Amino acid sequence: MFSLITQAQQQDAIKVFADKGVSTITYAMKHPMHEWEGVSKDVNAVIVYNKATKAVEQVVVSLKVDSFDSGNSNRDSHALEVLEGLKFPKVTFVSTKIRPNGNTLAIDGNLTFHGIVKPITLTVRRDDGSSKINFDGKFDVLLSDYKVDRPSLFGVKTEDVVNLKFNLSFNVK
Repeated sequence: MFSLITQAQQQDAIKVFADKGVSTITYAMKHPMHEWEGVSKDVNAVIVYNKATKAVEQVVVSLKVDSFDSGNSNRDSHALEVLEGLKFPKVTFVSTKIRPNGNTLAIDGNLTFHGIVKPITLTVRRDDGSSKINFDGKFDVLLSDYKVDRPSLFGVKTEDVVNLKFNLSFNVK
């Protein structure tokens, strides 16, 4: 994953890895009988950060499909089956363009999920602390866009949409 990061052209640009102790990605799904969430705390993310300009120049995020925990091991096992986790073990996002606008960023990039790559644009809130940068946002993915059969319970399928939210923290001392 990290080989995808282009060589920083300025001396002030550094690679900064996400703080895995606090960074999370959460999914939420709905079925007519119930709703649930699953959380991954095993998020591998890196940014190219320019210390002089404080600009984020590139973002790469990768996580294992089996890292999500919904609090129900049967549901998590079934999700791995539906997502073909052995064949497609990771979900990745690689930025192609970043447009800052105040404390938000519009980040264009490619999302790879279930072996399919699709362009997406994320709206990300940026919160700068004294030694940290936090990014959070949310976006939706349609399972049908990525050729994933919707899981079902008692013959009734879940909704097609998966709501994703993320909170990534980077120590930029």
